[in-house]
Amino acid sequence: MPTTLARLSLCAMLLAGATPVLAAPRLDGVLSDHAVVQRGRPIVLSGQAAPNETVMIALAGRSVTTRTDKAGRFDARLPAMAAGGPYDLTIAAPSGAVALHDILIGDVFLCSGQSNMELQVSQAQDLIPDAHPERDEQLRLLTVAKVSAATPAARFDTQPAWVVADAASVPTFSAACFYMVQSLRRTAKVPIGAIHSSWGGSRISAWMSDPALRQAGMGAPADLLRLYARDPAAANRQASSIWEEWWRAGSGDAAGREPWQPDAALDWRPVPVMSNVETWGVPELADYNGMLWYQRTVDVTAEQARGAATLVLGRVDDADRTWVNGVGVGGSSLAPASRVYALLAGTLKAGRNVITVNDDDVYAYGGMTGPAETMRLSFADGSSVAIGDGWRYAIAKRLAGAAPRVPWDDINGAGTLYNAMIAPLGPTQLAGVAWYQGESDTGIPGYDRRMTALIADWRKRFGTPETGFAIVQLANYGAPSTRPGESGWGDVRDAQRRVAAADAHAGIAVALDLGDALDIHPGEKHEVGQRLARVMRAAVYREPIAPSGPAIAAASASGDSGVTLRFSGVTGALHARSAARAIGFELCGAGAGTCRYAMGVVTGSEVTLPGDGRPVTRVRYAWADAPVTNLADEAGLPVGTFEVPVTSAP
Repeated sequence: MPTTLARLSLCAMLLAGATPVLAAPRLDGVLSDHAVVQRGRPIVLSGQAAPNETVMIALAGRSVTTRTDKAGRFDARLPAMAAGGPYDLTIAAPSGAVALHDILIGDVFLCSGQSNMELQVSQAQDLIPDAHPERDEQLRLLTVAKVSAATPAARFDTQPAWVVADAASVPTFSAACFYMVQSLRRTAKVPIGAIHSSWGGSRISAWMSDPALRQAGMGAPADLLRLYARDPAAANRQASSIWEEWWRAGSGDAAGREPWQPDAALDWRPVPVMSNVETWGVPELADYNGMLWYQRTVDVTAEQARGAATLVLGRVDDADRTWVNGVGVGGSSLAPASRVYALLAGTLKAGRNVITVNDDDVYAYGGMTGPAETMRLSFADGSSVAIGDGWRYAIAKRLAGAAPRVPWDDINGAGTLYNAMIAPLGPTQLAGVAWYQGESDTGIPGYDRRMTALIADWRKRFGTPETGFAIVQLANYGAPSTRPGESGWGDVRDAQRRVAAADAHAGIAVALDLGDALDIHPGEKHEVGQRLARVMRAAVYREPIAPSGPAIAAASASGDSGVTLRFSGVTGALHARSAARAIGFELCGAGAGTCRYAMGVVTGSEVTLPGDGRPVTRVRYAWADAPVTNLADEAGLPVGTFEVPVTSAP
């Protein structure tokens, strides 16, 4: 066996005589200049070089030799190292050599989710001092570009670059993520690297691998995505059938009588302009969120109908499902993307043809927005027809639950963002993950199963069973509630709470007091970052603090249908802010519609809810999209949304 000195000497000689060539070794993952490598764990490396050659890798005085297989793949492992640096990492082989500079050994955190994680420092509280920090050579940032894929990518098409945290790099980085790692730098005193990989509007399913999807009971969309990877046309036909079955089940429409049929009898009205429907001046659409049907007739010649064709619809906000002559041809939920659908030969017929589009507007503005001049039906004979005008619309029935999305959708798919934005991280090791997502999963049952499966899968791929997970419990949004009722946001918040409570290395960053009634993207991200950092301090750095602040521990019957609630993780004592009683509680029976508001008497770490003579089997707290609450501990941490059963008094 060569000595370490001999290996390093050979590596140096190879580097000295090497010139960059196409076959030079390349590492998988995100190792590059200025990177941070996770301390305290073996450093797993993999990559590509010329086939059947020796590759030597050296870092911080340690080196390892490996050999590529016939495809040029190699795997290697360096021993665990303590925090330190900067170092150079060298990779040398007969085919060439590369050197990565300014590498630190420290703690690496991944931040992921949807738009509230994506929101940049410059778009949040950009006037506070922490938004304009001095250059910190020990804090490194990396942002993964937004891209999707139907199958897992082995590496990034464009390698993301690590940068030092300074006045140039911080403003465009994730605010919640930056404020978390900035806070951790002040307490941990080690180099820290933050990887940000988020996409606004994304569902959690898009961030899940194939095994995680199947663990969460989502084998059907995983299978459909596999079909799409090898036969997109067949997958699209199956996706249309799934959507149509969902519609018939919810609407009661018989087959052949659905709104996408060419002669559907709806309350059709002319579309005034291809723009967001809220701008049309139609009172019932001024603040509309729901489904609309669009329809247009197109006359084509026998020659035009003979072959394949291309349908360009322009943009649809938010999601569409499209038919031609009652046959499904495609659908997407990426609002900014132009819809372009291939029509197979036989879809069109000579004479009258009917295009029908269902637009599912789930948030803010909606509608077919064109632009009209881009909307066109093009034929195999080289001719085309402009279709930017002459449309009509009808308001759709309201159905329960969320409409199905195709699993290859960028942000509403099944595995699409994992495949392109997580899988290429390769063997990157992590100290912890910060997760801020859930708004797009409201109304979709089973969030707890999906979150549990994602956590287990990401820990297996990037860390250990002890890798920390910090989950932001969704902030309040919308008009405050005036009566008890069901809440999709409440369901997601409680699922987040239950997942974290069952995980010894996870915690919740409650954000109920940090929301904005008029903006789903509240600007208060500094405090979100502090609360995420608190979770990491407990879960990763083992500080003797409660990761989530006050959390419900038990609810037991007391007195005449009253309930005593006990909380754990309380700093000092609980207090009802600006009132003598704590509000936001609901006493509930077993069935729906049995909940009623109750005010609580706060004593230490307990809250007593007086009974009202009616049966109580469960208690809910902050159960609304925008609840009004006032219960917090002396550290200023609020109690988050929960629903718990009431046990009998001991």
